[in-house]
Amino acid sequence: MRLLTCAMVAATLCPLTASAQKRAAQAPRPGGGAAAFAPERLARIDSFVTRLIRSGQIPGAVVMIVGDGRVAYHKAYGVRDLETKAPQRVDDIFRIASQTKAITSLAVMMLWEEGRFGLDEPIEKYLPAFAEQRVLTKFHPADSSYESAPARRRTTIRQLLTHTSGLDYADIGSDEFKAIYAKAGITALGKEGDVLADRISALGRLPLKSEPGERFTYSISIDVLGRLVEVISGLPLDEFFRTRIFEPLRIRDTYFAIPTAKRNRLVALHRDQDGKLVAWHQPDSSTKVHPDFPARLVTYFSGGGGLSSTTADYARFLQLFLNGGQLDGVRLLGRKTVDMILTNQVGALQPAFGLGFALETTDNDFRSPLTVGSFEWGGAFKTTYWADPRERLIGLIYTNVFGGGVDLGGPFKALVYGALR
Repeated sequence: MRLLTCAMVAATLCPLTASAQKRAAQAPRPGGGAAAFAPERLARIDSFVTRLIRSGQIPGAVVMIVGDGRVAYHKAYGVRDLETKAPQRVDDIFRIASQTKAITSLAVMMLWEEGRFGLDEPIEKYLPAFAEQRVLTKFHPADSSYESAPARRRTTIRQLLTHTSGLDYADIGSDEFKAIYAKAGITALGKEGDVLADRISALGRLPLKSEPGERFTYSISIDVLGRLVEVISGLPLDEFFRTRIFEPLRIRDTYFAIPTAKRNRLVALHRDQDGKLVAWHQPDSSTKVHPDFPARLVTYFSGGGGLSSTTADYARFLQLFLNGGQLDGVRLLGRKTVDMILTNQVGALQPAFGLGFALETTDNDFRSPLTVGSFEWGGAFKTTYWADPRERLIGLIYTNVFGGGVDLGGPFKALVYGALR
């Protein structure tokens, strides 16, 4: 398998800070980062990823570790496409799916800091389609019809950020709501020709799964917030991301629709076919979304799952939060806003969740080696990340596989923390 280290790309892909860029150019080798890793233990990552590739569980992967703003480890393994056998490279672009959510949440909090709305205001104030919210009381499977009753509470912006809005998810949610949303033409990533404004308006007229604030239900809430960003800012979501987040942070390879010149870097989406992992380039009856959607016309800007990105770009995004809201002299958030984002907002509900991330707290810290205060999430196509403020540590491992039970995040965390000196 071809392995590419950050020694080949640190100067262009990984400029997390000016001083970090200089240090990376001096000693950009795996195990040589500021986080003080034991090289022989860090090398266990090679064995872990190579085992997954040889057993046919993944086609390839890119792994990145950043310690104290410095790239400590950046490698590519295997191939980006089992059909073409093109080798995986560290600057390859992956569908990051739900990792989009944290970027949309950042956009929301930037506008909140400007005084444009209150987090506990009802979403109907800005998106009137949600004015007559009702809660599902009975579902009829034969025709996907349903009965509902008026909601006792109104969904707030904070509840949308924390998946306590009462909404469910298209395509991946409960059976009832997959059917209800499908009948209304709502999908998790949108179809070609869909427009965010129209689909979110349609969503607002559908019932809720539960009363707002009652439970944590992973949902299409962040797509609703993407539309809120458009309404408040007056910009399409892709333009807001580009002008207000990506360009200021020098995030250069993150898109809803990948430019033609960069499409050769898009990793193929893979899935199981008759017990064998294969590249998936054509849609079929099992999905409403083209598997190569980032390289096609994108009209629906899914704030919950539509972006594609690189490990280096997403590491820069996460470094913003480790730095208290600023990166390379650019401030997007105040440090107290970052503190609030990284504070549990859902009380005793599970998982512990802030305003965009799942959180490591004193109550759940026994489950993983992450330090209390760490934040994390991942994407449906097997991308995952975490960031640890106390250790000043970021870890990312990306592949692109639809379905399957391979666990990347759990073993990867154990390997990284086990390698710390």
